[in-house]
Amino acid sequence: MSVAESGQADFSYDVAQDSAGLPARVAIFADRASTRSLIAEDLAGAGFRTLDGGAITVLLDGPIAMLGDVVMVDCPVIDGATLAALTRLDMRAARSGAQLIVSTSLEALDDVFAALDQSNPQILVQPSRAERVVAVGRVLGHVSHARVREMTEDDRLKLLRLSQQVEAIAQELDRISGDEEAEHKRLSDFKQEWRGPQDTAAPLGKQIGRAASHPLPDPRLVRQIIANRQARARFFDAELFADPAWDMLLDLTAAHAEHSRVSVTSLCIAAGVPATTALRWVKQMVESGIFERIADSSDKRRAFIALSDQTVEAMARYFAEIETPLAAAA
Repeated sequence: MSVAESGQADFSYDVAQDSAGLPARVAIFADRASTRSLIAEDLAGAGFRTLDGGAITVLLDGPIAMLGDVVMVDCPVIDGATLAALTRLDMRAARSGAQLIVSTSLEALDDVFAALDQSNPQILVQPSRAERVVAVGRVLGHVSHARVREMTEDDRLKLLRLSQQVEAIAQELDRISGDEEAEHKRLSDFKQEWRGPQDTAAPLGKQIGRAASHPLPDPRLVRQIIANRQARARFFDAELFADPAWDMLLDLTAAHAEHSRVSVTSLCIAAGVPATTALRWVKQMVESGIFERIADSSDKRRAFIALSDQTVEAMARYFAEIETPLAAAA
């Protein structure tokens, strides 16, 4: 596969550099040439060198050429060939150390999430042009920071908070530039059209785990707490109460007590924030051992998110601690 380096001129920002002091390279794969061109134009404006990788299916044939420091793939629609290409790219990126960024749609999220289980990618859901640029800067910044020292849990949380602030700024810039209607549609679709079904099949062994020393509360109580939290958005700006980590913990706690499995799409919606932001929290919580990624033994194309045994115990103790006040309020 030949990969041509795109031209670059009149950078409007300082040039982003890799650890060797050279402008960072981003290999772009997308089925539409116009999409690759648009992404390359945006990234060049931020000082990144871009490599036109071609269509996603190119990744299926023959050896994969040298990847960039960052590999960006746009796949809003998923079919068998695309999934196979993503799986192969995922393995190659994991071996080479390349940072993988994949943008997709909410409809295809579960399939994409299940296919990418080795390279620790960043997944974007219906991103804006600004969000793509921010994502490249974020992964390169993370790599540079990690080379200096290992990140503590406090560092990770601070990075997530900073990422949310940067994303909010990017979204505001999109609105100013005339993308307000498209952004509103994405958020509307996210909040109203999707609430992925929770699989009520036999519970997974890892999800059930060992018995907690304190029992979890009735899942109906947890669902009521979730409903009460969501009701605030009818009277106040929902961003005032955004707490994706806690909202996901509550959703998974209820699902655990119900012996049901939760897809990544369903969990992102439960977080109450844009799906891309929710996915960063899911990734962090998995890395921290709070959540577990569970593969579906009967369908390798699916994966679920569950509480770790330690988190089940912690949530059980939490509800035991507040049990009396909850009973009084009921």
